[in-house]
Amino acid sequence: MLLSYSECLHKWQSDYQIKKQISDGKLFQIEKGVYSDVPDVSKLAVIAFKYPKGIITMNSAFYYHGLTDVIPDKFHIATDKHAIYINDDRVHQYYVLSNILNTGVTTIERRDATFKIYDKERMLIELLRFKNKIPFDYYKEIIGNYRDIIYDLDIERIQDYAESFPRSKMICDAIELEVL
Repeated sequence: MLLSYSECLHKWQSDYQIKKQISDGKLFQIEKGVYSDVPDVSKLAVIAFKYPKGIITMNSAFYYHGLTDVIPDKFHIATDKHAIYINDDRVHQYYVLSNILNTGVTTIERRDATFKIYDKERMLIELLRFKNKIPFDYYKEIIGNYRDIIYDLDIERIQDYAESFPRSKMICDAIELEVL
């Protein structure tokens, strides 16, 4: 279980006691301000803990949904348009309009991490919205994988999501042309 410094301070009452727990091997400092009761914690768990309002998106979401086997070099996280800049070299931050930020958010558990991620239907819309910013081969791999799972997707949900985005007509046309 991951703990912040303030949670540790609340639990052990002083910095001295926290350091004593660390020296006794009962607590492990994963990085500044992040502590754990186990020594081996995944980077994903740390990122999900440090940025609880962030939502896994784009390359990271495609990878975690099994739509590509390309492991992203950074964690791609969507935050509110008005959120503070995330100053972390491991994170690529996307600013999203408040009215569409939570559209299609779901929760996934992987090993020791529980994190928020956009569902496959929302990610199809994101793929089509940012088609021109994605390398062509990468786009083709993911769109091909979407074609393979089209019967597992909720088409009504995709259409509902698309209506709340800017340029919804373009998104719906692209879905019909490229996926269905």
